[in-house]
Amino acid sequence: MKSTTVALIVVFGCLLYALGCSGGGGTSQPSAAQTNGPQPTNVPSSPSASSDPTSPSSSSSSSSGASGSAANGGSSGSGTTSGSGSSTSSSGGTTSSGGTTSGGTTGGGTTSSSQPIALVYHDASTDCCSQALATLIANDPKYKFQVILVGPDESTSVPTGLAMPGVAIYAQPGGNGDYQTAYKAEKAWAGDIQAFVSNGGRYLGVCMGGYLAEVPDAFDLFTGDTEEYTTTSGASTQSTNDTVIPILWRGVTRMMYFQDGVAFSGGTNAEVIATYTNGLGAAVITTYGNGKVGVLGPHPEAPQSWYSDYGLTYPGSTADLGYDFIETLMQ
Repeated sequence: MKSTTVALIVVFGCLLYALGCSGGGGTSQPSAAQTNGPQPTNVPSSPSASSDPTSPSSSSSSSSGASGSAANGGSSGSGTTSGSGSSTSSSGGTTSSGGTTSGGTTGGGTTSSSQPIALVYHDASTDCCSQALATLIANDPKYKFQVILVGPDESTSVPTGLAMPGVAIYAQPGGNGDYQTAYKAEKAWAGDIQAFVSNGGRYLGVCMGGYLAEVPDAFDLFTGDTEEYTTTSGASTQSTNDTVIPILWRGVTRMMYFQDGVAFSGGTNAEVIATYTNGLGAAVITTYGNGKVGVLGPHPEAPQSWYSDYGLTYPGSTADLGYDFIETLMQ
């Protein structure tokens, strides 16, 4: 049996505050900010595609009506969405109204596009992390995914989404809470996720999603080991707070958003895309059955607002790294 070397029960995090949100991790004991800080009742708006210099989209439009608004887990973009329920403009953004969508992201409904489909998990604990990851995936310039939010708060459940034709990726974002709590909310469909990947699908896990991929009593997709990076020898940070750290991405140093994320080692047919400065894996792709598992510790999807909310120096968009990782995962 492989060993799991998570020194502490890890909290993946989008720590959600009234002024904005961030993504990362933490420990099994929530910080005062997590337990006492004000928590928003609605999902904050994700950045428009035009705010990302690496995004292939150049404009966005505002959505109207509560069903498709950012306050209900949606953001605006360009393109068209139609179907039952409220309709919104959406391409590279998200909406939680049901119906049929042509490009962009929807909270559920019937799809009619020939684009590959990416499912992004969303519940109350993942909020803006889901939105940021959905925006990144929807804006991938090569695959131009149609992104559908799935989960208990969406009109499409995880098992239903995974059974849809054309689904290429299931993405598990960061979230607020420890991995045991996160898995408890999702264990009912863990077998569906494992079967999807084993049959040739792709799993994309960021921070919390990386821990859930490895832990034997969770999804158990990543066959290597995980560690809480901040506790490893030679780690560039020992802080569990939101920060920016150097990552060697294909040998080139890039500064990336990080909050108590995971470090990876080993794994079946492991392809290490990026490492931390101490040599442990920061972005790794492995195989599982006929499919692939891609896991990351830092957050390439982080919008500029995550940095500014915590007074961090913005190094420029890292979406290009996210696109590189997704496109490698799809090969």
